[in-house]
Amino acid sequence: MARRETYIFIGGRRRGGGFRRGLTWTLITLAALLLLTGVINYILLNRVLLKTRSVTVADLPSALEQYSILHLSDQHGAVMGQDQNGFSQAVSGRSYSAIVMTGDMLPPGGKTANVIRLIQQLPSGQPILYLPGDEDPDYLDSEPHDNASPYADWALTLQNYGVTILDEPYLVARGKNGQDRIWFVPESLYSLNLDQFESNWRGQLQALNGRGSLSAYEAARRRVCEYQVARAESIRAKLKDMRTTDVQVVVSHTPITQEYMTTLMNWSERGAVFSIRQASLILAGHYCGGQWRLPGLGPVYVPELGWFPGDEGVSGWNWVGGIPQHISPGLGGSANAYPPWMPFRLFNLPDATVIYLTARLT
Repeated sequence: MARRETYIFIGGRRRGGGFRRGLTWTLITLAALLLLTGVINYILLNRVLLKTRSVTVADLPSALEQYSILHLSDQHGAVMGQDQNGFSQAVSGRSYSAIVMTGDMLPPGGKTANVIRLIQQLPSGQPILYLPGDEDPDYLDSEPHDNASPYADWALTLQNYGVTILDEPYLVARGKNGQDRIWFVPESLYSLNLDQFESNWRGQLQALNGRGSLSAYEAARRRVCEYQVARAESIRAKLKDMRTTDVQVVVSHTPITQEYMTTLMNWSERGAVFSIRQASLILAGHYCGGQWRLPGLGPVYVPELGWFPGDEGVSGWNWVGGIPQHISPGLGGSANAYPPWMPFRLFNLPDATVIYLTARLT
């Protein structure tokens, strides 16, 4: 019987099989890590971290001691738990003197449903101020629409839930005869040439009024012109009403840089009552805390600031022109400002902050 010879290529088979097994385990490990990351991130994004901080205000009127401001920003329509329960668990059971939203709370397209659910979790009885952000739709609508208001539909909807669109100084008066006062002021007003602003809108209004019958578009445009003229008059009256003893809180969507602060200070007159120099606090948002964050390294990338810029000027506290500025890390993520591969928050807990004003050193 002939001898059967068997050829076994042991080395070749081991190398090929080992490589395939290694690749398989590598892919399984990566998939498990991605799944674990997704689970952890999902849990994080359904919770809200509530921070508290006291800020010293020199010569703070006694009736404003411990005045509390809940600072919210950049929800971008995010949902934090079923029916915003994650947000409710963080902010409920507390009272706030004022709630300030520094813009971009709406998702792309301006739908208000998720913002309204958030507002419904807030305690009632305090002012809710909304400064539109750069990704929010225009709050005034010069296109023909179903009602006679100059406001866009989304702004009207929020107003129906007690929100004030902050486009002029907003006054809160406390104490005996309302003598202790705090103003919330949109940052843009500190650089606004009010006379020119009013003149431009009056000119447009006069031109429209001189046309007789107006088209639907022209009628809508006239409503906006009337609103802006009335707004200019209201701003002028409020600026005249301000006193040196009043507290001014600047509300800005984009954080104020030192360079811009220097420009604002150069434009303002020394000793003027309405001046950025008189501000006691700045509230801002915009950067969503960097959106993607790595433990120990902070934000991965921030538009305008580059890679791994740190938190200075991105979130938390800094000083500009000697004025404390709180930059909210925000509640959601921007799908427009950040690159398309990072349209959501990663390892970045949604954040709300309560700021207490005090005359004591902190």
